[in-house]
Amino acid sequence: MSARFVVIGVGADGWDGLGRRARDELTGADVVYGSARQLALLPELTAERRPWASPMSAHLARVLDDDRSGIVHILASGDPMFHGVGTSIVRAVGADRVHVIPTVSSATLACARLGWDLADVAIVTTVTRDVDSVGDAITDGRDLLVLSRDQDTPEQLAELLIANGFGWSAMTVLEQLGGPDERIIRGVARTWAEPAGDPLNVVAISCVGPRRSRTPGRDDHEYDHDGQITKQPVRALTVSALAPSRRQLLWDIGSGSGSVAIEWLRAEATGRAIAFEQDATRSAQLLVNATRHGVHERLTVRGTAPEAFADTPDPDSIFIGGGLGEQLLTEAWAALPSGGRLVTNAVTLENQTLLAQWYGRQGGSLRRLSVETAAPLGTMTTWRPSLPIVQWAVDKP
Repeated sequence: MSARFVVIGVGADGWDGLGRRARDELTGADVVYGSARQLALLPELTAERRPWASPMSAHLARVLDDDRSGIVHILASGDPMFHGVGTSIVRAVGADRVHVIPTVSSATLACARLGWDLADVAIVTTVTRDVDSVGDAITDGRDLLVLSRDQDTPEQLAELLIANGFGWSAMTVLEQLGGPDERIIRGVARTWAEPAGDPLNVVAISCVGPRRSRTPGRDDHEYDHDGQITKQPVRALTVSALAPSRRQLLWDIGSGSGSVAIEWLRAEATGRAIAFEQDATRSAQLLVNATRHGVHERLTVRGTAPEAFADTPDPDSIFIGGGLGEQLLTEAWAALPSGGRLVTNAVTLENQTLLAQWYGRQGGSLRRLSVETAAPLGTMTTWRPSLPIVQWAVDKP
């Protein structure tokens, strides 16, 4: 099937920055869709210009579903396949029906201005995500490019950096990259006082602050909780046993503070998680923790398990952290597709016996974990043991 949609990337330099192929396509087009800003960059053409209606996603869906017209030309910012509309179009109609003509992306232009190696830079978008999601990417020594939603994003980023202990991070705002109105503003997050500028901007951040590893096992004090939390050493072993992988979905049952789901999401940037928590206060606390760690947009909170299993997407992995019992374990096992992994921890003898029985029937690995921590004893120091935990991990045949 021949390509029916032609997606053309255009930069802030407009028509002057387009190559011959892109110009020829637009010159011969019947209809061109794009934002009002993008359409204004074009010279007089015979094509009809159609700006996107709000919401753009709904308007785009109608255009893609309409088979009555011929070839449709669509403008995109920079490289359409880099956080752009081109990816959405290909997913909707298939790559064989789309012809993409990219131009230089904003990230490439920003690195060219800064002298940064693009291959060594972390890139985060706030165009479709909250600014809080950037918190998942910041760590000492990292160079970060943030694709801004609008003119208020730089100030919001400065506030986020300060709140997370990264106030000394250098910030550079690059506006209208490649265009005649290009402007570059430099500063430091803790003293950022620049007024809102152009809505078309990219923010470069050289992170200065705490080292934040993606390895599971963050300090317990980094989570708000009421005591219902999988403690740091056991959490590290639990997330490791769950083995997060690309585009997987975790069910975190009896989530409590959400620490296991949060560290699953931090370990794999494409992962998603659904937390099942019956206590409303803990559910709210869980979302606060997820927001603080920058993963809240990939986490959904449901109610009591197993009642809330209905109409929930099938998981790739399940962790049972609270409410363990025969009925819950039976229904969680039934909900887990073949090849999925289940991990659960037990503290009480009754639940440890339950896991031993299931281990006898289903196999997997059964481990008894015991952790001791050095603590004061009078004027000296001794080992304080935590309650031993039995962990069962199994892949469903």
